[in-house]
Amino acid sequence: MHDLNYGMYVVSSVKQRKLNGQIANTVFQITAKPIQIATSINKENLTHEYIEDSGVFSVSILSTEAPFTLIGLFGFRSGIDVNKFEKVNYRMGITGAPIVTDYSTGYIEARVTKHIDAGTHTLFIGRVVDAGKLGSGKPMSYDYYHNVVKGKTPEKAATYLEVKK
Repeated sequence: MHDLNYGMYVVSSVKQRKLNGQIANTVFQITAKPIQIATSINKENLTHEYIEDSGVFSVSILSTEAPFTLIGLFGFRSGIDVNKFEKVNYRMGITGAPIVTDYSTGYIEARVTKHIDAGTHTLFIGRVVDAGKLGSGKPMSYDYYHNVVKGKTPEKAATYLEVKK
């Protein structure tokens, strides 16, 4: 399963002016006209609640220069316990969702058009309303995260595989 091609993203949303985001590796384009993307978010994550409430999400595309501290902040910490956005540079998107500008090569903003129950996760499909370049770095792949950064996969990730003992 780790041979499938994934990227590394911060998927963020807003709820009543509160911001939250998380690391996700499942973001992909599904149509060209209109341009739509999808992301898979665990139902237990705070970001899921924010996307459901606001109907919007942003995707910050992480570069290979992104340090593990940034990935750890968004991937292994809960927004219930820490304000993730007080530790990074970001700007507000046109949807009201935050866009992480630190170590991001680009961003995409979407308004949810449909959601699909996928068991532990929801697949949020959104129409792209804005997108752009942020930096000149190379986007981080999931393979790079595992083999160069030596990062682990949290249990709530869509791509988590239980290690047999």
